[in-house]
Amino acid sequence: DTTAEFDAQDIASNKAMAILAYFGPLVLIPIFAAKQSKFARYHANQGLVLFICGLISSLVWIIPILGWIIAPILSIVITVLAVIGIINALNGKAKELPIIGKFKILK
Repeated sequence: DTTAEFDAQDIASNKAMAILAYFGPLVLIPIFAAKQSKFARYHANQGLVLFICGLISSLVWIIPILGWIIAPILSIVITVLAVIGIINALNGKAKELPIIGKFKILK
């Protein structure tokens, strides 16, 4: 939990942007509209990584039989991670998501 590294005012004023980051392509909104917010960018990074994982999961569906088994499981995992991210953003927390939280795309 790295919440202490973020300004309380930044967290309070950018929770909505942080939440938007976990809704697929809407991740672009906080990336471009909240460039100055470290809190929104933190969640935008996690949302972007999650979105990329979702795209990869969609490609797995193409694989006959094995893909049809794995892809629904990946979709459930991605949905659960998105809900965790939304709850963290809503509560003003900066916690890494399990599994994918270590990946950094945005600075």
